[in-house]
Amino acid sequence: MSVLDIEERSGVAWLTMNRPERLNALNPELTTALREYFERLTARSATRVVVLQGAGRAFCAGLDIKDTVVGGPRGVEQMLEKQKGIRDIMLAMRRCPQPVISVVQGAASGGGFALALASDVRLVTPDARMNAAFIRIGLSACDVGVSYFLPRMVGSSVAAEYMLTGRFMDAQRAYALGLVSRVAPLAELQAQAQAMAADMLNATPVALRLTKEALGFAVDAGSMEAVIAMEDRNQVLCTQTADFHEGMQAFLDKRTPIYGSPT
Repeated sequence: MSVLDIEERSGVAWLTMNRPERLNALNPELTTALREYFERLTARSATRVVVLQGAGRAFCAGLDIKDTVVGGPRGVEQMLEKQKGIRDIMLAMRRCPQPVISVVQGAASGGGFALALASDVRLVTPDARMNAAFIRIGLSACDVGVSYFLPRMVGSSVAAEYMLTGRFMDAQRAYALGLVSRVAPLAELQAQAQAMAADMLNATPVALRLTKEALGFAVDAGSMEAVIAMEDRNQVLCTQTADFHEGMQAFLDKRTPIYGSPT
């Protein structure tokens, strides 16, 4: 049985973390599978949108502590390699040109929280609970991108509250803070993810890729002028593609656009 099920549906890849008996906790096999999948994605991949979810009653409970304990003590070099192996998943999720939608049910703790935060869109069930669990097991709460993403998404005070305590953030608080886009039962969220992905596919491949890229850069841009210059570049690049003309004509014809291969 694969620890990561991958189903391709007309340009949308549905990734299901498949260790339900361990609440989809990140063991070496699942960590490697996620990292290699996202690192393989390029602008020429047939996949244009990714939906990430977990099998069973949880999204991802974070690092598999049982695996860590069984492995015994490790030296600095071994631990650094292990650390990089996990954090590289989040880097690959941000670097890949495809938007990532996470469907979060139940627990999203530690590394699972980081996976959700590294996604572009988060949809959660009413029983979703997210936390920076690292600080509850003898580690710093600043791990695998959480201290980068969370303050930028919810502000420094709220981020400090949850990271210094390791408290769980429930679905309604996450929605009120703007951290998640929807709260609904799982089946409804999956349908919403499909509809959202379909809307994303109405964009040209280049426009979708450049929009994700610019949104990511805009968060850390030094000035409004820098962001607008990047936006100017994006618009000019988009107009140079055949897909741009197809998109304009499809809009005028009131039909679904037919785009060429990803470029």
